[in-house]
Amino acid sequence: MSGTQTTTMSRYGLEHGSPDLRSVGAIAFGPEGVLFAADNVAATIFAFDVSSALPAGAGVPGDVDGLDARLATLLGCAPEDVHVRDLAVEPGSGAVVLSILRGEGAAAVPVLVTVGADGELADVALDDLPFAALPIADAPAEDDERLDVRVVAPGEPEGETMEIRGITLRVTREPLRTTTVTDMSYVDGTLLVAGASNEEFASSLRRIPFPFDGTTETTPLEIFHVSHGKYETHSPIRTFVPYGAGGSILASYTCTPVVQFPLAALTGDATAARGRTVAELGPMNTPLDMTSYTRDGAEHLLVANSRHPLLKLAVSDLEAQEGLTEPQQPVGAPREELPHAGVLLVGGAGEQVLMVQRADDGALSLRSYAADAL
Repeated sequence: MSGTQTTTMSRYGLEHGSPDLRSVGAIAFGPEGVLFAADNVAATIFAFDVSSALPAGAGVPGDVDGLDARLATLLGCAPEDVHVRDLAVEPGSGAVVLSILRGEGAAAVPVLVTVGADGELADVALDDLPFAALPIADAPAEDDERLDVRVVAPGEPEGETMEIRGITLRVTREPLRTTTVTDMSYVDGTLLVAGASNEEFASSLRRIPFPFDGTTETTPLEIFHVSHGKYETHSPIRTFVPYGAGGSILASYTCTPVVQFPLAALTGDATAARGRTVAELGPMNTPLDMTSYTRDGAEHLLVANSRHPLLKLAVSDLEAQEGLTEPQQPVGAPREELPHAGVLLVGGAGEQVLMVQRADDGALSLRSYAADAL
């Protein structure tokens, strides 16, 4: 066992064992090679020390063509059985970890795969890593009949095709349990977890101290949804990103409001925290992922979408925007469409931005772009 791994175990209360990881979705890096992974089937968040599993040598990967085919070869399955759920970049080394489901439905197998600076792929042996697990006590029950609706990105297998106002979409209605955790980010000793709870006001943000001590502060959320013309508390955040030195988050929801929440307002009491809607990116769309990056000293936000193009917004414009409270669309802070097609996932890596993209023929690739060119 490496010295780094021994130190991480003792510092963060991780222990060797056999984690019962039943699914994997959102992932995020914490301190010293700790990777958080959300398991919505088990309603549990795992913390793994993956420092020993990261590729040797620092550096952000370059372009990786045929990502789905290469993953299929690694995992011993067909490319159509590879479902990439999230991307996380380790801040120290620039190594990338992908969360993947191999297969469909209840038979799907959760897998974590690393991508090195040379583009080499390797699966992470979870049964040989120190870990800790935190059950989510207020998760929607497995028999909760409430559903959440999202618009599926082209090329993804879920959902059913339907036509709305002359536009053909693939839409899926999923049990609220599957949105227990939709996105995560680690800020100054706290894991921020967006998703749904078992409360009447289901949309929530959890603040979980790390090392895990069994406590969670859950704040119900309320936003003005411009496309729907009303305040809402049901649909969860789909993706979010901390910004401004971690003092606030920008979050986005299906149909696609962008909302600002100061972390100081997320106190964990029963009163819903009302966010400030600062942009409406358009209806009939689900945001897939968000990241922030700095160009010419200014912070910008990228939003990947299921139906709309990749969108870029300046944080300064979002900060200056008065809260939207009227049913008009699209309104709010200005946005710029970028020419990067088929973007499913985005991640900031210092001076680089990584994107998982789907081509017209359905093939996946990992692309690396200079931040100053975006």
